[in-house]
Amino acid sequence: MTPVENKAKPADEAGVLPASPAPAGGRHLVLLGAGHAHVHVLHSLAQDRPADLSITLVTPHPRQLYSGMVPGFVAGHYTLADCMIPLDGLLARSGVRHVQGSAKGLDVDARTVTLASGATLPYDWLSLDTGPVMDREKIEAQMPGAREHALFVRPIEAFGQLWPRVMAMARDKKIHLAVVGAGAAGLELAMAAAHALGGASYAKGSRVTLLSGAQPPGASYPASVQRRIARALQRLRIEVLPESCVGLDAGGMRLGNGQHLACDVPLLALGAQAPAWLAGSRLALDEGGFVAVNAFQQSTSHPAVFAAGDVASRVDAPHARSGVYAVRAGPPLLANLRAAWQGQPLKPYAPQQRTLNLLSCGGRHAIAVWGGLSVEGAWVWRWKDRIDRQFVARYAV
Repeated sequence: MTPVENKAKPADEAGVLPASPAPAGGRHLVLLGAGHAHVHVLHSLAQDRPADLSITLVTPHPRQLYSGMVPGFVAGHYTLADCMIPLDGLLARSGVRHVQGSAKGLDVDARTVTLASGATLPYDWLSLDTGPVMDREKIEAQMPGAREHALFVRPIEAFGQLWPRVMAMARDKKIHLAVVGAGAAGLELAMAAAHALGGASYAKGSRVTLLSGAQPPGASYPASVQRRIARALQRLRIEVLPESCVGLDAGGMRLGNGQHLACDVPLLALGAQAPAWLAGSRLALDEGGFVAVNAFQQSTSHPAVFAAGDVASRVDAPHARSGVYAVRAGPPLLANLRAAWQGQPLKPYAPQQRTLNLLSCGGRHAIAVWGGLSVEGAWVWRWKDRIDRQFVARYAV
């Protein structure tokens, strides 16, 4: 087989991008996004690459920033490089071509993906794993001024580049960071920031406020875990406001109660949203706009399309959108992609009903949650640290 070009090819010009040097039969798999499940697919293809299939990965960056370690990066426990999975090695070993770009449309009848550049990419099979997004237009409609004044957690690659500027600001003067969103991401980032700002390298008097809205912090967790979270927030002197943000300006946030919260850095850590371009794709979607998939992680309306991670919604077995499920979706996704291109029967995948959640609490302290059970301590953080480092090391070829 002719070796597949694996260097990233920016899609700067409109047109039809060829499906890499075509093997016999010309069949083509497009992997859209480099989320946790697709990283596993690339890793496995490096060990056992089919000779009769051309594969293209479309992603805007030549690396993946592992979200599970980002709070540790914010807290100062990791460098940004510690959290990165370079894709070059995986692409070279698997013979997968990289097109640098992102999707803006999908024609399921013509089986083509339209990229932001205007170029189109044909496929025989398509797998989506683009990760969570924050829809700027929707958020701007809910919080006027957000696009201009807020620091968005997503895309996480951009956040990783921008966060050091916040810390540089805090070296020169005390700052007030206000975090909107009290789910797992908002909690971990608020506590990580409070821990970092309390370090000797930063100006004294910096503080963190958490806007939790109408629900308490960590509302999706059992009451016993919420109590642990409340104590962790108190230890870090994080003020919790049961208010919503309804707008932003250069001086801070406008709250739902009519008051104005002055802050230097408004950080939006809201829940995952579906990519806006899916709305016109004609794929079956759930009520939130995410791709509806069945037990095979296959579109319920278009069998040539598969999806995993935060962009997908298992209509037969609903579960939370979290990194735990995204990571575990990788092996069964690969198995069913292989079955699809080999013409074999697909195998159902049942996500586990109970998952282990490890919530970092700023310093080297974490909370572990398993169903209704929870424990916490420095040993839990060391456990999480080991799991996260092993995950990155496995794929960082």
